[in-house]
Amino acid sequence: MNLTGELSEVKNYINGKFVPITIGRNGQSSMDVISPIDGSVISTLPLSTYNDVDKAVQAAKNAFTNWSAMTLKDRVQIFFRYRTLLEKHMDELTKLVQLENGKTYGEAKAEVEKSMELCEFAVSMPQIVVNEVQEVSKGVECRIERKPLGVVASITPFNFPNMVPHWTMPNALVLGNTMVMKPSEVVPLSTVRMAELLKEAGLPDGVFNLVNGGKEVVEAICDHPDIKAVSFVGSTKVAKIVYKRATSTLKRCVALGGAKNHLLVFPDANPEMTASNVVASMSGCAGQRCMAASVMVGVDNIQHIIDRMVEDAKSLIPGENLGSVISAAAKERIEDYIAEAEKDGAKILLDGRNTTVEGKEGGFYVGATIIDYVTTDMSVAREEIFGPVISIIRAKDLDEAIEIENGSNYGNAAAVFTQSGGLAKQVMERASAGMIGVNIGVPVPREPFSFGGWNESKFGVGDITGRSSIEFWTQNKKTTTKWNPEAQTNWMS
Repeated sequence: MNLTGELSEVKNYINGKFVPITIGRNGQSSMDVISPIDGSVISTLPLSTYNDVDKAVQAAKNAFTNWSAMTLKDRVQIFFRYRTLLEKHMDELTKLVQLENGKTYGEAKAEVEKSMELCEFAVSMPQIVVNEVQEVSKGVECRIERKPLGVVASITPFNFPNMVPHWTMPNALVLGNTMVMKPSEVVPLSTVRMAELLKEAGLPDGVFNLVNGGKEVVEAICDHPDIKAVSFVGSTKVAKIVYKRATSTLKRCVALGGAKNHLLVFPDANPEMTASNVVASMSGCAGQRCMAASVMVGVDNIQHIIDRMVEDAKSLIPGENLGSVISAAAKERIEDYIAEAEKDGAKILLDGRNTTVEGKEGGFYVGATIIDYVTTDMSVAREEIFGPVISIIRAKDLDEAIEIENGSNYGNAAAVFTQSGGLAKQVMERASAGMIGVNIGVPVPREPFSFGGWNESKFGVGDITGRSSIEFWTQNKKTTTKWNPEAQTNWMS
């Protein structure tokens, strides 16, 4: 995979080989892949069909017997080597994320570093996944062993083309499953390179497979009878559809959706730390992350913090330390939200609309935007914008602030900025969100703690990373044995 912008076709990766699709969809067999940095075409992508998914599933199914028969420690050795390859190719992988997603170099590098951390957790599985054995009655022993499910699938989004695939792939494979992955059709290049490095690390053919495409591939994954579990990360609208469709065919499914994260700021918060944290949270990755600060609830008089936020955000320069958004459609949608808020009476303190970058006029950029005096009925207060935009809602006290946060349909993350332990504790207890931050704008748990929200930010049981993911990717086998004929006869005999 080259990084020069030269046109090259993305292919599916099935049974250890890159293969073209065999059947087009409604006369269209491919689509262009566009770099959001400058709007240039960087590749073409096959629009696969059910037949292509079926080929990948059959390859995974055939590989499962030998792969699952390997010891956990033997499987882990491959991921030790793979993690080393991620580090070796750090600069290349970082630039690949930049090219297809539009992140800054630092953001893209942090994403690859997080992928390495996720692999480090996967290779610790022999110390975590330990079988349970107990003599439950004289001469009678019970054992619980974790067994893989079989062929599983992972559907990943555009906003973290390297990291999110590593939320699922290392854990699922180390635990003995084989996988079919469907990356976002707008950022397929990082997963192609991932497949190449997995092969270099010694992963057997068929254990990991890539099928590229759009809606038809997602539907095929949900419907395929040989796929036992599906993970999904994307919008809430699609997460609901995937969860319902996958579970209707009796699959396990965990589907992560969107977010509308609220940051509650109190007057006693450290002004410098709060302003810098809130601005970094709302603008990092151009706001295209489900952990981004989207609404700031200012309690009582926090004008001094807002003023500092505006000054901090003015230092964000699109094309330099602020990346692009993913597409022209995304740019238009984000700017429409800002315009609607202004029309509805909100005050635009910093306006990122109509942004262009010299030399990259074809790119998709939105500047940092701060909107004050937002009310809870406005769309910018309720809907996921997925851009470098934060809405400020004023609240008179803690109870009103919590009511505003609890009023959101989403529940991914919430944070509180204060120097009062008592206030922080109340927010920690009362906020309706799966991940809480105290003086932290992006409260992402680090391994082994798991990632996952509440309410309409997640559908399914358990989380997608960390220890919680072990439950999702495995099933328990319980064995009861008695070898001693002299053992006492009881109800277990």
